[in-house]
Amino acid sequence: MDRPSITLDPRVVVRNYLEAGDERALADDVLDGLTRPFKELPPKHFYDAVGADLFDRICEQPEYYPTRTERAILEARAADIVELTGVTELVELGSGTAAKTRILLQAMADAGTLERYVPFDVTEGMVRDVAEQLTEEHPGLVVHGIVGDFERHLHHVPEPEGPRIVAFLGGTIGNFTPGSRRSYLRRLGRLLRPQDHLLLGTDLVKDPAVIEAAYDDAAGITAAFNRNVLTVVNRELDANFEPEAFEHVAFFDREREWIEMRLRASRKMTVHVGALGLDVDFAPREELRTEISAKFTPERLREDLAAAGLELAELLTDPEDRFALSLSRPQEAAGRE
Repeated sequence: MDRPSITLDPRVVVRNYLEAGDERALADDVLDGLTRPFKELPPKHFYDAVGADLFDRICEQPEYYPTRTERAILEARAADIVELTGVTELVELGSGTAAKTRILLQAMADAGTLERYVPFDVTEGMVRDVAEQLTEEHPGLVVHGIVGDFERHLHHVPEPEGPRIVAFLGGTIGNFTPGSRRSYLRRLGRLLRPQDHLLLGTDLVKDPAVIEAAYDDAAGITAAFNRNVLTVVNRELDANFEPEAFEHVAFFDREREWIEMRLRASRKMTVHVGALGLDVDFAPREELRTEISAKFTPERLREDLAAAGLELAELLTDPEDRFALSLSRPQEAAGRE
């Protein structure tokens, strides 16, 4: 159901596509994930208010390179991205506070091409705040905000009005398993016309010690972030997890080339999830997977994009090749050049 938000600024529209039944998403994921032979929960449930604050603190840790590296690439190459694409409209999935995207928006403004920004986030208050801030910073900007789940509500992205970039930053694409990743990239490709581009942030394969340290910082912030998902389940579904009874585990799977975060039970226990009438048994040292984050080589990235009907146009990396921003476009567009 489309629930438009009231705004006094005619340049801003915010549409909320979350429905009353959407709070069942956590319940459904917990019921599915905790009854599997190998227990798991999807990482999207990390981000309640406490989890979002913890993630901001993770980004400040010296071990956590992805956020600052991606930002540095944008700072160095935003003007080049705008010149190459002629972009007038930016769609951002998982927009949050638009902290990094503001760099690209400013480059568009400097080039005189900035017309519309489409932030897509699950938190309506954040979408509203970003719209208000950005329209103050850029007087000619139109904002069409979307409140929803970018896996389920992608079809609500408005029709483009000029050359478009769809941005999916932060390495979030790595949270998808390989088949789901290609399927989602294919869906993103449907948002693009021949003159449009996908701007994708991907973490790159590197020394496993560097990767593992980023997900297991010395200050223990990532450990607290990981355990917080159990607090979310306790609060929302009347469960009785003891978060401190679970050890944070992060390791790089060298065969699959992805990092895994898990929670390891310190002892035998039974957890009751009251809202589901569910009892979940944990054996000593049994693990619950909470996240995978795939790391990419240029070859894997090209293959995934090609499988989704996209062709890599530009690959922008930092001097140490830790992270990459890629620009891709529909294959038929590349073929006509």
